[in-house]
Amino acid sequence: MKVNLVDRVELPNLKLFKRGKVRDIYELDDRLLLVATDRVSCFDVVLDDPIPYKGVVLTQLSVFWFQKTENIIPNHLITSSVEGISQLDSYSEILEGRTMVVKKSQPIPFECVVRGYLAGSGWRDYKNTGEVSGIKLPPGLKEAEKLKEPIFTPSTKEETGHDMAVTFDYMVDKIGEDLAVKIKEKSIELYQFGSQYAEQRGIIIADTKFEFGILDGELILIDELFTPDSSRFWPKDEYQPGKSQVSFDKQYLRDWLESTGWDKTSPPPRLPQDVIHRTSEKYRLAFKMLTARDIL
Repeated sequence: MKVNLVDRVELPNLKLFKRGKVRDIYELDDRLLLVATDRVSCFDVVLDDPIPYKGVVLTQLSVFWFQKTENIIPNHLITSSVEGISQLDSYSEILEGRTMVVKKSQPIPFECVVRGYLAGSGWRDYKNTGEVSGIKLPPGLKEAEKLKEPIFTPSTKEETGHDMAVTFDYMVDKIGEDLAVKIKEKSIELYQFGSQYAEQRGIIIADTKFEFGILDGELILIDELFTPDSSRFWPKDEYQPGKSQVSFDKQYLRDWLESTGWDKTSPPPRLPQDVIHRTSEKYRLAFKMLTARDIL
């Protein structure tokens, strides 16, 4: 499969539904067309330089996981093929491999984060307060230490700016206890399945986020699933608690950006070619380890 570098998708014969940080979404009759571009977002800011293969990895890995988890919870995926969709005939070369046709649903306005290890913002919050999203944790934990049980730490989902970590009680107050409890239970079940599967293939999923929607009164899984954008992937054979970990996800990119002194609000720095190349390599390696397939 030839892979083109795509940082923006224009489909003039379809109505643009939404242009997100990474995905361009179009209406396709009563369905949605999700196109994962090669744009990359760090600290909720879209960078100027796309990452080759990124959109294809996100799409193909999500499809892989959606198929493996549909017995846990239904999802929005209809097909990842554009063949036979007449409106897309002239765009097949651009869309191939990076597109999902999905069911429309009413999105739940939270990112549903599950943490199995103490890293990132969770580690920073723990150092300051001994808690993560209102959950009290034992004293003396190290950076990147595995938690006794996975914890559910939701955040708001902001269209612009930074998502905000919230407590589970806040989520209950906004969407109701029954729905919030079901989302929490399904999120932890998905994380446990995905992390066990990945660990057998040499990858620790330290934490991940899920997004859910309501379709015909039923809770379904939407957006993406266990990708390097939505998850923190660590190589199992290099894992050592007590420090920042080597990663297969965009943490490498975040670390490089922080090393530049960027304030995370002004226009981001341009990425050097070696940083672009290494980030792309990490995405592709994660895909191969998890699926036993090359992206090409």
